[in-house]
Amino acid sequence: MASLLSDKKETMRDIFGETILQLSKDDEKVYVVDGDLANSTKIDGVALKNPDKFLQMGIAEQNMLSVCSGLATTGLQPWAVTFAAFLSKRAIDQIQVQIAQPNLNVNMIGAYSGLLTGLTGKTHQSLEDIAIFRTLANMTVLAPADSTEVKKMMEFAHQFDGPVYMRLARDPYPVIFEDDYEFEIGKAVSLKEGTDVTIISTGTQTSRSIEAAESLEKEGLSVAVLHMPTIKPLDKKAIVKAAEKTGVIVTAEEHSIYGGLGSAVAEVLVEEKPVPMLRVGVKDRNTESAPNEALLEDFEVSAAHIAKAVKEVVKRK
Repeated sequence: MASLLSDKKETMRDIFGETILQLSKDDEKVYVVDGDLANSTKIDGVALKNPDKFLQMGIAEQNMLSVCSGLATTGLQPWAVTFAAFLSKRAIDQIQVQIAQPNLNVNMIGAYSGLLTGLTGKTHQSLEDIAIFRTLANMTVLAPADSTEVKKMMEFAHQFDGPVYMRLARDPYPVIFEDDYEFEIGKAVSLKEGTDVTIISTGTQTSRSIEAAESLEKEGLSVAVLHMPTIKPLDKKAIVKAAEKTGVIVTAEEHSIYGGLGSAVAEVLVEEKPVPMLRVGVKDRNTESAPNEALLEDFEVSAAHIAKAVKEVVKRK
């Protein structure tokens, strides 16, 4: 059987940069607000090709989000773009009080999320952003699996009226979805059917979950993969259905096991359908700088670690 993972790889940030440039040209209300990282986040194309729509805030994230709040109150649609670590932790008070509480139309893009931020250093890594944003009332939280889904989520966010947080990865990932893929807010995507166990994944961990599932198939395990592009609002029905069908769940995220997808899924299961479950994510540890593959192994979030968790949880059925 052919793999669900394409040989083609694309970076989320490149597609984001191309798409936001086009949106800024097509819609007079769209403004791109930068935290002095335009080259890294690939929004420098807006600065070069549509400079009237590009607002440079410098290294001043709190002020940056306050400006976005002000823009939104005038009927404009600001897209705040910086690293996830800075957006979620330096500017959280402004986001909560000035954007989430008044339910303003601000799109917040957390680039360089998770562990794999190249060698930029541990201060630039973010394992807490999903946990932080999903606690905020009125907030929509998105984590795309590939470049196609990035574009589809951006199209949604452009039409949506309310605050949205989307986390992006730095490096290339396999293309999973075709161009005709339709993103639907609050809906999980079944990527692979299975009867023994379900892996519920989000963001960058979805491609690794597919890799783990396909390797386990060769060992005789029937593994379902359920991609959760929307962490908030969460597709509770899909989670319960998966638990009823396979009887055991593994969650996978490039994020802390506390407060992220794993916690969200556990909250649903404990109330609706308690089943054995394991969470694959970064345990109670601070991050560190290292090459990508070393980080994946050391922090136990590689495809091999997902497969290991699957084998362990199946024994609990």
